[in-house]
Amino acid sequence: MGQAMEAIAAAKAAQPAWAAHAPIERARLMREVSRLIRRDAEHLAELVVREQGKPIKEARGEIAGAAEFIDYFAEFARRLPGEILPSDHAGEQIWVRRSPVGVVAAIIPWNYPAALICRKVAPALITGNAVVVKPHEMTPLSGLAMARLFVEAGVPAGLINIVTGAGEVIGETLTSSPDVNLVTMTGSVPVGRRIMANASANLTTVSLELGGKAAFIVMSDADLYLAVQSAVTSRFMNCGQTCICNERTLVQRPVYDAFVERFVAATQALKIGDPLSPDTDIGPKVSEEECAKVERMVQNALSQGARALIGGGRLENPPTEGGFWFDPTVLVDMAPDADIMRNEIFGPVVPSGETRESW
Repeated sequence: MGQAMEAIAAAKAAQPAWAAHAPIERARLMREVSRLIRRDAEHLAELVVREQGKPIKEARGEIAGAAEFIDYFAEFARRLPGEILPSDHAGEQIWVRRSPVGVVAAIIPWNYPAALICRKVAPALITGNAVVVKPHEMTPLSGLAMARLFVEAGVPAGLINIVTGAGEVIGETLTSSPDVNLVTMTGSVPVGRRIMANASANLTTVSLELGGKAAFIVMSDADLYLAVQSAVTSRFMNCGQTCICNERTLVQRPVYDAFVERFVAATQALKIGDPLSPDTDIGPKVSEEECAKVERMVQNALSQGARALIGGGRLENPPTEGGFWFDPTVLVDMAPDADIMRNEIFGPVVPSGETRESW
């Protein structure tokens, strides 16, 4: 808690000088950060694999995306919006000038520990804010590696602060502080509710990106090859641990059987293996807790009448020692109101349902 409070104080002290810089000067420094990320891309990608478990080819994509986030928001240096509006009174103009909010607390999940730091830090920096970042306690190393690059790039002391630790301690401190002006969090709905409750005491602005139950919908006139490839990628990337994943697949009745047959075949073709191997498609889950949660959800679905066409439990023969491995699973025969059709899975499991011919 003490270090979190120190980080908030450091950010509050550093922010006014940064806000006084012209946006184009902020952008130059940000582009130096993205250059360093690309320089160290392979090291950063391997670090993501070792602490989070996604395949190396996906981790490389994450690091490339992290650098792109920095570059993208640096481009706003010449596009920060303002407005001059007509007045009801002669000789008067109404100016709308957008100013920095001050100190931003950014709470990062474990599924994209490098990219999401940059996605939250970059827009805050270009608009003249200081940031306190809390990486998830399961994946702190990527955040600390990014911190070293921020320092090397010449980011002023106190402007970006990385504080590791449990959410119950660090997160509570950040979201309850009267010196934090905005909280941005990507994570679960329960944690989002808790953040809103904490922030409400100070009327702190809150921006939340929470979990969901995205449906992948296949219409009867769809290109089934493209639909299958897209559905497989959308579900099994990062072992299903993505908030915009294919959380449930809904297929119109005329093509349901054909789609499911091809989808199962494509899923069986995925290679489960050492995530550091370049040809691995699916790695382990991030933790035992997460793996057990997915296992409970699948067992509950089976007890409610679902049928597993493939998978259905933990991997019997993991490709490496250690890790938390779950067999890619395709479920059918669920009722539309089954728990697994309504609640986020966040794992390599696809509940598939048949829909009527027309909507």
